[in-house]
Amino acid sequence: MTARRASTKVGVLRPSPTEWVPLGHPSYLCRQAELGLRRLRTDRIDLLHLHRLDPAYPIADQVGALAQLQQEGKVRHIGLSEVTVEQLEEARRTAPIAAVQNLYNLAARDHEDVVDHTAAHGIAFLPFFPVAMGGHAGLGSPVGAVAAELGVTPAQAALAWLLRRSPNLVPIPGTGSAAHLAENMGALGVEMSADQFERLADTA
Repeated sequence: MTARRASTKVGVLRPSPTEWVPLGHPSYLCRQAELGLRRLRTDRIDLLHLHRLDPAYPIADQVGALAQLQQEGKVRHIGLSEVTVEQLEEARRTAPIAAVQNLYNLAARDHEDVVDHTAAHGIAFLPFFPVAMGGHAGLGSPVGAVAAELGVTPAQAALAWLLRRSPNLVPIPGTGSAAHLAENMGALGVEMSADQFERLADTA
């Protein structure tokens, strides 16, 4: 098979389109990873995320299954999703963790401690739903005001805030069109001042 960059997740069941049920049995995680390799048509998954920790199994067993895949050369890096600092540190006692993917944006900042902890340990933090701003994005809102000052869209301002928040943050906004993708990418060129950053930080 041809080598290519690939990332996927393992560790859930989908009984229905609206249900996500964690399943962290080590053999199930390995089977899902093997299926991922086939679907992605690659020899190795560059970043394999554990979709959710399953409380029914020890963290060491779940992460250990991914570490075994890593030792076999089928996985390059291991990531976790929706974890606390304590869970991350417990996982790191079994294997190196390269990335954490938690819900984090201007309107949802419950994981501030995880952002800081991952930054301190050289771990990438991938905030999902990064432009979900709730009421902060309305007319006359703080995000709207800063966006107007910068001459960008509110979504670009929200992404620019994340990029300035910490050097290890790698937002993963969804997109449904080339125009939306271009808008998201435009956030990379936004130069937000310290004052603008702090004004948005105070919106929580």
